[in-house]
Amino acid sequence: MGERVKSFIKEIPILTLGMFIGALAVHFFLIPSKLIVGSITGLSIVINLLTSIPLPVLIFIINSFLLILSYFLIGKEFGIKTVYSALILSPLLAILEKLWPISQSLMQDQWLDLICFVLLLSFSQAILFRRNASTGGLDIIAKIVNKYFHVDLGTSVTIAGAIICCTAIFVYDIRTVIIGLIGTYLNGLILEHFMIGFNSRKRVCVISNDYQLIRKFIIEDMKRGATLYPIKGGLEAEDRKSVV
Repeated sequence: MGERVKSFIKEIPILTLGMFIGALAVHFFLIPSKLIVGSITGLSIVINLLTSIPLPVLIFIINSFLLILSYFLIGKEFGIKTVYSALILSPLLAILEKLWPISQSLMQDQWLDLICFVLLLSFSQAILFRRNASTGGLDIIAKIVNKYFHVDLGTSVTIAGAIICCTAIFVYDIRTVIIGLIGTYLNGLILEHFMIGFNSRKRVCVISNDYQLIRKFIIEDMKRGATLYPIKGGLEAEDRKSVV
């Protein structure tokens, strides 16, 4: 078994977890509240209402095109992982529907549903993006924009989603479109917050005469890395060591 296959198998649990969180967002908050947040599904609904082309056909065609595009423009690894993520969404939604059938909004408030949906979706997206994968659809467009135009993922999601949301004006009332635009903006904002949180690191600098004991404690007891830097004090120009 190749190293790439082994690596992919190891990542299946985290990819599945990310998609499960996304499925929770869709099942409990998006579908019951009839929210229109910028997505490929939302675009497909608009086209369906304007042309009468079956919704499943539209979703399949658009997603298939984007998956092929991701394979060539982003990379084989991203394409394969995204295909897996996209394929398990429907089974996960079917399981949730079987275990917790729901026909009306949990919060009984479209704005609260929007907030809950965006929080869960953004967390799901952040997990998958960190693993060089995505939920498919709109996220693929965001990843392409991020890679080739060096735009933050959160901003990319907002731009792509806002454009799709605006197409809904042809079939929905202005209130629904505005709610969708706000949701798309929040999605990009919160996604960026999660991405920064996942990427953040803390650097601690310790200056002490007992630097060898501190270095040993960090490496052997804390199981962390440490680096020694020669420094010179500003007041007395004394040579010291700092542990970073």
